[in-house]
Amino acid sequence: MERAVRTAAPYALLDTVRAALIKSYGASAVRLHLADYALTVLQPVDVAAHPEEALSLHNSPEGRAFGSQEPHEQLRHEDEVDHLLPVTVRGERLGILTVRLPGDRSTPEAVDDLTQVAELLGHEILVAERDTDLYQRARRVNRLTLAAEMQWNLLPARACTAREYAIGAQLEPAYSIHGDNFDWSAEAGELTLSVTNGMGEGIQASLLTNLVVNALRNARRAGIGIADQASLADQALYEQYRGAASVSTLLLRFDLETGKVDVVDAGSPQLWRQRGKSVERVEFDAQLPLGMFEESDYVAESFRVLPGDRLFFVSDGVYEAVSPRGEVYGDRALARVINATSLLPAAMVPRAVLTELAGHRETETADDALVLCLDWFGRPGDGKG
Repeated sequence: MERAVRTAAPYALLDTVRAALIKSYGASAVRLHLADYALTVLQPVDVAAHPEEALSLHNSPEGRAFGSQEPHEQLRHEDEVDHLLPVTVRGERLGILTVRLPGDRSTPEAVDDLTQVAELLGHEILVAERDTDLYQRARRVNRLTLAAEMQWNLLPARACTAREYAIGAQLEPAYSIHGDNFDWSAEAGELTLSVTNGMGEGIQASLLTNLVVNALRNARRAGIGIADQASLADQALYEQYRGAASVSTLLLRFDLETGKVDVVDAGSPQLWRQRGKSVERVEFDAQLPLGMFEESDYVAESFRVLPGDRLFFVSDGVYEAVSPRGEVYGDRALARVINATSLLPAAMVPRAVLTELAGHRETETADDALVLCLDWFGRPGDGKG
């Protein structure tokens, strides 16, 4: 089966998996649903066959399997069982594969095999997306604006897990975002992460953010430290806009062995830390946003994360959100929602925070809102001494 899936046409992955499961396990139905950009519904991939079959992420069996990241079973009529299997790659939750088997074929061994099939399918979807729009299209409840299209194509993923950490991130409004962005890159001994708050709206904001993110990536891939990454991105922006536009960025480098974190704070994104029952904002020396002046110098400062720490990164669209009564969301509300989501895995936290924020605003907003959650596990010995 693995060879068949890996050699299948990019648009035919589900058909290939379906044929293999029918032949090997007697499956009577195989369906794939992918989570939409806003993380509100699961959309069917084979839309032509099931045009009305979007499923809620919050109150459907498939949504519960997506949230728990554990295989679920549903007993069907005529002694058949639906197996709901998370399709997840390195912490990135893509969707749910549903496989209907005869009751006598629904053994623990079969479930283990199907779980591996779902994982294989997830990996192949990420590869296939280079060559087909099928899976991107399946994730869309509405049409993305051009600015949102550019921003989503710029992102690494919405979640990532490793031995030392777990990351979850989300942007809102998902289908019309402008300039907010996040990025990360993992190496054997370090994790580099950035949270960006671009100024302006629409295409201009997206172009601005694209320039700074790619400038940071270019410097990072040259093996340059984060202070110099910020300086080079600053120069690239200034050369293009001559100070007329700037980008606020929080840039961090985590040492995976020790938990030491180097930081360049160049603007408005905020960092909050939950350690035990304590929630507090972690403040740094404020430096100029990127692109304001020619040849600005940036300096990195340091702090340390301990195993069990949870870090929150939020853009100004979160902490400056205003209710219809003029109440700013602010520090107290942020601390409250951080505590309220403490039992959720990192991948699910940003959606929960943004849902609570939407209740505060009550109306649509023109500003982006970005939430990134990072759980730090560390390595053995990290945090001692």
